[in-house]
Amino acid sequence: MMMGHAKTEDIEIFLTVVDTGSFTGAANLLNQQVAKVSRAVSRLEDTLQCTLLNRTTRRLELTEEGHVFIRYARESLNTLYTGEEAIKLLKQAPSGHLRIDAASPFVFHQLTPLVGDFVAQYPHITLDLTSHDNIIDLLEHKTDLAIRIGDLKDSNLHARLLGKSKLRLVASPEYLHQHNEVTHIDNLNVDDLSTHKLIGFNDASKLNSWPLKTPVKLNFHMTGSSGETLRQLCLNHQGIALLSHFMIGEDLKSGRLVEVLPEAIVRPNNREAIQAVYYKNSAVSSRILAFLDFIQPRLTL
Repeated sequence: MMMGHAKTEDIEIFLTVVDTGSFTGAANLLNQQVAKVSRAVSRLEDTLQCTLLNRTTRRLELTEEGHVFIRYARESLNTLYTGEEAIKLLKQAPSGHLRIDAASPFVFHQLTPLVGDFVAQYPHITLDLTSHDNIIDLLEHKTDLAIRIGDLKDSNLHARLLGKSKLRLVASPEYLHQHNEVTHIDNLNVDDLSTHKLIGFNDASKLNSWPLKTPVKLNFHMTGSSGETLRQLCLNHQGIALLSHFMIGEDLKSGRLVEVLPEAIVRPNNREAIQAVYYKNSAVSSRILAFLDFIQPRLTL
């Protein structure tokens, strides 16, 4: 018997089942009935004449054939979507809803200052900005695009490097004055950190492992849940924190914050990269490309 051609809709549903990990999750995301999702996967398996998913009461697992198929399916759908978007671009300006997520400091200091000019240039794109300081599941939050800081580990994501932002140890001049170190800041060494009030992250141990050239035991006097909280604590003279340049560049220029021990940080390090990410089986839509092409040369990382 000759094998037929798989329907694009069935492939899309199959990929969503794999990404969400269940038929119910895919049905909720696609706003369809579970039975319809199940039929689509069964129809695809019938078309390909093989089993793609092993179904158990607890979880779904890809078969060997499923692993082979999914690789080509993602690439093929992405190529198809890219072609469709290219045709749309020939006919009209980018339009539609664009949901973007980033850590709150990146939203505050990098994205919001650019929104006005972007909307003026692309009036038919509706932006929805959210901020999560922890990495979110793009499918679960129905997010088109996320800006992530540091190296990526998710193999299901496309990534576009927007640039690199250096990590800097900073404090306010008032805090340093309290320790009589404003005039002697160049004479500080890494060991002196043990005598200072250090500000770190709560519930993010990897962010409290500072990439210092000389390892030092760090004792945190105070913690906060986001980079913006740490920045505000520094501005209010509470101690020294390790922060990305993209959120403190203006503070350093104005003198509200001062960099300490600039040579103590290992560079490059795995927390410098700023990347835009989206799922491989999602369309590289014209609005996503328009947004990335607009913001990248305007970011002050």
